[in-house]
Amino acid sequence: MSIRSTTKARRGMAALTVAAGLALAVAGCGGGGESDRKPEASASTPQREGSDPSAQETNESKPLAELRGSDGLLLQITSVERDAGGFLTVNGSFKNDGAKSVVVPAAVSGNETEILKNGRSLGGATLVDSKGKKRYYVLRDTDGRALTTTGFSTIKAGASLSVFMQFPAPPTDTTEVTFQMPTFASGTIQISG
Repeated sequence: MSIRSTTKARRGMAALTVAAGLALAVAGCGGGGESDRKPEASASTPQREGSDPSAQETNESKPLAELRGSDGLLLQITSVERDAGGFLTVNGSFKNDGAKSVVVPAAVSGNETEILKNGRSLGGATLVDSKGKKRYYVLRDTDGRALTTTGFSTIKAGASLSVFMQFPAPPTDTTEVTFQMPTFASGTIQISG
């Protein structure tokens, strides 16, 4: 093999290595739009992928609370978990108990300009700690987006939509809070952890 062939081969390998590295970097960045965005995995976001038995048990167990909304819409809260990072994650599902498709009311996004400019979310949800006399609002990221399920609108008759919301965690001695969502009845829920 000549020096010229060896040099070309090395350049080709270097170019292939750089291209592979860039492809991996781009794949790691995601690049999805608003509808493709998933909450970042962190200590505050529970992982619910694959066939994790605990995720299945959560969906099949009795909800902690069932809150009725308009047009047959039901919010079932399945878990309220505190984490070491100072966050509280509320998991549940919207279920359409009605006979026809229903549009999730826009009011569930709340009325704050910062949240509304980022599209449909559950940014109107709050937790009330009666013991500590405080109200907790849904957390936002640095761009003002609510840390909740986003990008939903209509739920077909009999269908469900899994949802989550993250809040600052109340003090550890607070074990019960009142959950409030615009257009839904409020309910008392127990905090685990």
